[in-house]
Amino acid sequence: MSFDPKIPYNELPPLPPKVELETAPVLRKAISAGRAVAELKGLGGTIPTQEILINSIVLQEAKASSEIENVVTTNDELFKAFSAKSEEFDPATKEVLRYREALWEGFTALKARGLLATNLYVRIYQTIKKTQAGIRRTPGTELVNGAGRTIYTPPEGEDVIRKKLKNLEDYIHGRDKTDPLIKLAVIHYQFESIHPFTDGNGRTGRILNIFYLVQQGLLDLPVLYLSRYIIQHKTMYYRKLRAVTEKGEWEPWILYMLDAVEQTALHTRDTIIEIKELVEETLALAKERLPGRVYSKELVELLFHRPYTKGRHLVDAGIAKRQTASQYLKELEKAGILRSEKKGREVLYLNVKLYELLSG
Repeated sequence: MSFDPKIPYNELPPLPPKVELETAPVLRKAISAGRAVAELKGLGGTIPTQEILINSIVLQEAKASSEIENVVTTNDELFKAFSAKSEEFDPATKEVLRYREALWEGFTALKARGLLATNLYVRIYQTIKKTQAGIRRTPGTELVNGAGRTIYTPPEGEDVIRKKLKNLEDYIHGRDKTDPLIKLAVIHYQFESIHPFTDGNGRTGRILNIFYLVQQGLLDLPVLYLSRYIIQHKTMYYRKLRAVTEKGEWEPWILYMLDAVEQTALHTRDTIIEIKELVEETLALAKERLPGRVYSKELVELLFHRPYTKGRHLVDAGIAKRQTASQYLKELEKAGILRSEKKGREVLYLNVKLYELLSG
């Protein structure tokens, strides 16, 4: 029976696919992608504190991944909301911040239990969408293109969806000799095709990508995200995804995903190097320009935990008490390292060069 995009795809084949995945072109690409990921893993451990790297990369991923789903905010609004009181920001910015929250809750759960399972997917989705809903129960979900034409109807019925998710879970944890980066492409296709939730499937699936890499030991920290690459090659992403469903064309899809992994790893590596260099440059500048009573390595590194800093961050880090913290931030502004901005009742201090680096 030929594929009909208007009929629920309850016949979505179980994993593993009944085709040869590790073709010669795929294996060649998996080797170069694996090399880039390994280099990224090694470099991640050289940043002074993990929070510097994690917050910088995660905020950008939250923004890009949400943008794919037409939830759009600006860098400035997002960075401010991360440091200020989020009630004062628009719904899109709050939803992007919830993506970050979902990622961290999920990462903590993954480290504690080590399992990528349906309950974790549901938890991620519920946090992103701020809902108590779970697996889709009602029929009528269709994916349409820009012209309003139905291009895919995912499986229907909670029991059907749960069985397919259980099969996916078994595949994720199954012991086979397939290169994990190749399996990543298969896992991503299957999750997107199952489409288990009424909304937020893309974002949940992209979080699962990074969790799988961590679970496989390819990365220690969740710092490789494919959303930027997908945005840059969005038409190709959807075309190759559909070609697997409609024609069983796995090789082009896997090659696309492997290139996404490789290019993202190289881009993230470059970002980490730039952040490291900027931290060192700022440490030298602060040592030269700040009064001796103010300067400390811990203070300067704290300015890289997020683009906007406020007094409370210094207090919470044990660097200064409230009144002193305010004085320290003013000294950093005088030294040309920070720039103050009012947001509601709060004064936020922007690390200008970090902001420019992350926005570039």
